[in-house]
Amino acid sequence: MPTHTETALEAFAEEWQEWHSAHERHRAHPHGFLAVTHLHWLDSNPTRLEGVPGTWCAEADVVRVVLEPGESLQQDGVELKPDAGKSLEFGPIEERGGINLVSGDTVIEVAKRGGEYIVRPRNPSNALLREYQGTPAYAPDTAFAVAGTFVPFEAPRPTTVGAAVEGIQHVYEAPGEIRFKLAGQELALTAFNGHAPGSLSVLFTDQTSGKTTYAANRSLSVVPAADGTVQLDFNRAVNLPCAYTDLATCPLPPAENRLPVAIEAGEKIPYERQDQK
Repeated sequence: MPTHTETALEAFAEEWQEWHSAHERHRAHPHGFLAVTHLHWLDSNPTRLEGVPGTWCAEADVVRVVLEPGESLQQDGVELKPDAGKSLEFGPIEERGGINLVSGDTVIEVAKRGGEYIVRPRNPSNALLREYQGTPAYAPDTAFAVAGTFVPFEAPRPTTVGAAVEGIQHVYEAPGEIRFKLAGQELALTAFNGHAPGSLSVLFTDQTSGKTTYAANRSLSVVPAADGTVQLDFNRAVNLPCAYTDLATCPLPPAENRLPVAIEAGEKIPYERQDQK
């Protein structure tokens, strides 16, 4: 008969597997980032872009598109029909925000990254998505699920970090840091505001980065309790889109988030990048 500890370990592993399977399904969405076929940076020069209809430009914080006869775009299920010779206009779009347009099977992401406007078509037939094999990961290990404490800064700190794409930077608001102990060391991670209300996002590298895990970054999402306690489960550390495609603009971790310990937990280098070890 299994002991209480064995039962708890089995439950921990099962919960991780359910979470990881759901995350893989989300990543392999027909119009997720694995479906991105191109990354176009817009400027004031009207240009035809591969993979999308129309002639595109961006100026004065507005994106303009001129469609040729027979070309069409939809937004929220409604076909956009500009007058003959007139342009469609979108914006302004907030930093790290975006809208989705549709042309046939392609979803066209129009977004702002690093102060610049981009267009990224996403098509389910993209080879990266079609050939996706899943992402290798360490077996779940409770030693890498540790308690921490979120310590707010006196005031949120605007924090500038680099990006997977050269020439741009991201500025995030850091409300505080998470302090914890791992492998006998007292450590801290600067946390950014997460996507969901009340959540925090942590970008980090560690001593496995570039060896068994992706070199540039991994991400972990956490939700502090009212008293500031945090569960840091590094088994749920995930790769960002830049781990799979060069058509991503992912942020890099702040310098202080380069951990001096080996986090042998979470997602490993994708099969698609194994040659970059």
